[in-house]
Amino acid sequence: MNIIKLEEMLKQFFNEDLGDGDLSSEFIFSADQLGSFSFYAKESGIFCGALIIEHGFLLLDRSIEVNLHKKDGEMVKSGDVLAVIKGPLQKLLIGERVILNLIQRMSAIATATNRAVQETVGTHAKICDTRKTIPGLRMLDKYAVRIGGAFNHRNGLYDAIMLKDNHIAFAGSIANAVQAARAKVGHTVKIEVEIETKEQLEEAIKAGADIIMFDNRSPEEIRAWLPIVPPTIATEASGGITLENLKTYAQSGIQWISLGSLTHSVKAFDISALVQMKGDHSLVHH
Repeated sequence: MNIIKLEEMLKQFFNEDLGDGDLSSEFIFSADQLGSFSFYAKESGIFCGALIIEHGFLLLDRSIEVNLHKKDGEMVKSGDVLAVIKGPLQKLLIGERVILNLIQRMSAIATATNRAVQETVGTHAKICDTRKTIPGLRMLDKYAVRIGGAFNHRNGLYDAIMLKDNHIAFAGSIANAVQAARAKVGHTVKIEVEIETKEQLEEAIKAGADIIMFDNRSPEEIRAWLPIVPPTIATEASGGITLENLKTYAQSGIQWISLGSLTHSVKAFDISALVQMKGDHSLVHH
């Protein structure tokens, strides 16, 4: 992950939340008052967000001590301590919610991704994400997908050509769209074509696509159509694929399965802050 970009993102997130100051913390605690809390898991899954915890709190105050108990990609269970953070109470409380929000989302994505990857065991299919990420969080979303054991599709509109139905409609045909794109790009840029019918598949093959996406096709259709695809063309399935039918798609012979659900509809992984005040053995949950 790009650490410089990460820290710039975190600064923006803190500024959004902090505004002119944290009234709750500043009116209750003095600037030199110290404390500690831990982040702990309240469900089982894959942890992701160690860099967020470490860099986030240190951006707020270099004196904060961050002790990570789990690494990105580690399986955790309910009750496991993820990290212990010690330092000025005001700064701990300023960073708590922003950092929790991020690691809850990233851990949810990593966990969902890992579950999807498990469904492909024993096949040649590989899982990848899509551009269906939260604006501003793509770097973190895609990092979490990698931590979950899958791969990233293109990062944006700039690093690969993907000709979808609207591109093809405006261009007049798959052949026209591929020809126009091929004439303008270098040899390192891949061209992917989305198809929905066997006729479109044949046209994409003839046009020289590098990757062909079978969009909203059933596993049976994919299995029947794959034999006509040359081995030099990569194949991908997308649309209508869920955890329940994922194994069937993986067994169709497809090479890649892209899942927007990994990033656009995950439920936040349950993580809380657990505070212990000095001289008090009771725990306060946030």
